[in-house]
Amino acid sequence: MLLGIDQGTTGTTCLVLDEGLRTKGRGYREVAQHYPRPGWVEQDPNRLWESVLAAAEDALGEAGVAAADLTAIGITNQRETTIVWDRTTGEPAHSAIVWQDRRTAERCKELPADLIRDRTGLVPDPYFSATKLEWILRETSGDLAFGTVDSWLIWKLTGGAVHATDVSNASRTLLVDLSTLRWDDELLGLFGVPRAVLPEIVSSSGEIGEAELFGARIPIAGAAGDQQAALFGQACFGRGEAKATFGTGAFLLANSGLERSGPGEGVVETVAWRLGSAEPVYAVEGSVFVTGAALQWLRDALGLLADSGESEALARVVEDNGGVHFVPALAGLGSPHWVPEARGLISGISGGTRREHLVRAALEAAAFQIRDVVDALPFPLETLRADGGGSGNAFLMQFLADLTRLPVEVPAERETTALGAAALAGLATGVWSGIDELAGLWQSAARYEPELPGEEADRLLAEWRVAVRRALLLR
Repeated sequence: MLLGIDQGTTGTTCLVLDEGLRTKGRGYREVAQHYPRPGWVEQDPNRLWESVLAAAEDALGEAGVAAADLTAIGITNQRETTIVWDRTTGEPAHSAIVWQDRRTAERCKELPADLIRDRTGLVPDPYFSATKLEWILRETSGDLAFGTVDSWLIWKLTGGAVHATDVSNASRTLLVDLSTLRWDDELLGLFGVPRAVLPEIVSSSGEIGEAELFGARIPIAGAAGDQQAALFGQACFGRGEAKATFGTGAFLLANSGLERSGPGEGVVETVAWRLGSAEPVYAVEGSVFVTGAALQWLRDALGLLADSGESEALARVVEDNGGVHFVPALAGLGSPHWVPEARGLISGISGGTRREHLVRAALEAAAFQIRDVVDALPFPLETLRADGGGSGNAFLMQFLADLTRLPVEVPAERETTALGAAALAGLATGVWSGIDELAGLWQSAARYEPELPGEEADRLLAEWRVAVRRALLLR
């Protein structure tokens, strides 16, 4: 049995999986976000840790197994969220600054974009970790350790014995040379980050340390950022194979193989994973900051939904969006625009606009944004696999297929982030012989073929892009 831990932005999911990657037990705990100022998003690192323990206990209980029955643990995490803690006490030195946080937007304008793009494959945006870390280090002092959430959980699980991060998470910090996968001295100097605070960079699949969990000692043998773990869990092992994960935001990753190919305009380049001592696999990524969060906003702020699960039925009540477009720049715009100052916009409202139109527009926005990312990729895709909570919405998945002109496949287990982390751990501990055997375990639950005529899809896309241009004027 394997335990996959997925510590996400709004909750923690733990899965217990067997050697066929079949889910035997599942646990979930919500985690709170805090908004001390407009554009600031924080979390309590201790609450994140407690949510992992609670969700893992539930998953083990549902599976009817003890921690001692586990072969290995795999960890995946909300990636760029930044945590600094005291090495002596193990206590957080500051609240975690969440990836959605925009407080360093002005600092990002000062950064050398060409250097960062060439060295890291990324862009100077407050989404990534370095400016968050720079900000925290100005506010704190002492014998400090930095990490993204994977590092924090590894530290806690090993009782402070291991301070490490995997290559995929490290590649999201703006501090790593993407060609060497090492901390870069010039970038460290740019952000004023001392080497002493940094974790060791390790492979995504390989023994990282030994966890103590519920009285048992279990190897931690897999770690990857949530989107890379989902790409692995979706068995996208070949160049040009891609997945889109729909959660708070939506993230499209396309496997670009063993060589850096250049990200293209509007998307970024990242490490997908490194298996043991093998060469790293790279990926190109488009990050959409708000998809599911738009439905949450309609629910919580406007009261238009009792539950996000209502959205599919409400969207089908109306024949179309009634001319309404919702550009959900609630945390700026990510790929392919990279405008942190952008603000959300709902346009096209008339006297006949109903709540169903607004809900439909929010769902359509998720697909429109992914289509924009697909157009920005430096190579074409043949199929697209989708996962996360939004992949259970058949209206959204069909609209996604219609817009992208690609078949969209949804797996039997939509929690592919936790599954991917467990798969990385199982691969390291000999549960499977290699990725070919893993690929054979992937199972489809649904496939959506494009149905909308291409000219109609193009018309809808043109209308969407007019709305986006209007939103960009609000800066």
